Amino acid sequence: MSGEPVYRRVLLKLSGEALMGRRDYGLDPETVDRLAEEIANVHAKGVEFCLVIGGGNIFRGVSGAATGMDRAAADHMGMLATVINSLAVQNALEKREVPTRVQSAIPMAAVCEPYIRRRAIRHMEKGRVVILAAGTGNPFFTTDTAAALRACEVGCQALLKGTKVDGVYDDDPMTNPQAKRYDRLTYHEVLSRDLAVMDHSAISLARENHIPILVFSIVEPGALARVLTGQGRFTIVEDPAGENAAD
Repeated sequence: MSGEPVYRRVLLKLSGEALMGRRDYGLDPETVDRLAEEIANVHAKGVEFCLVIGGGNIFRGVSGAATGMDRAAADHMGMLATVINSLAVQNALEKREVPTRVQSAIPMAAVCEPYIRRRAIRHMEKGRVVILAAGTGNPFFTTDTAAALRACEVGCQALLKGTKVDGVYDDDPMTNPQAKRYDRLTYHEVLSRDLAVMDHSAISLARENHIPILVFSIVEPGALARVLTGQGRFTIVEDPAGENAAD
């Protein structure tokens, strides 16, 4: 990682699918290890780091509800899937001697800590990576909303969303080569144009608490470090004046 980090405390939001690699389901050990290596490199530069990881590689609450399952039950199953992913990433980070704590919004003392805001902040101040699992602990809320909520609660300077593409587009660039890419957007533009960045609750939370959202490609090696130093390709979502970005 070359250059100094622009942000000193960040939350990285990853989808569960980001851990699949080329698989159709579950966890790809090589992909998990690569992501852990990138996080470890950034952490070594003194960045206080927390993560929220989705569970779509194992189970999606919305998909379960669509097949006739009770939505609340399906969402709770999805939350448990995020804990599995969080433990996998914790293991990969600790193999690299990065001290890591998993905190779950659904208490399960045998495998991880309960989510306690002040404890999460203290862990980061002590140089530990904190993985915030089980979403908000409530059904009907996505892990995007959980990421925005936790970023607000623990005082993050930015919310980074790692995706399969290098920013925000007005259409799916995987299927439409003419899709327009944005370098910068306001929260209002994302909401009014219904752009696929994060769900509306997450965008609104970030907007109200002045937390910029940086969308970048997590599949591109080294992209995380480049984004944190203000380099590389990413889309930043912030207020019109841009005063929310770090100096």
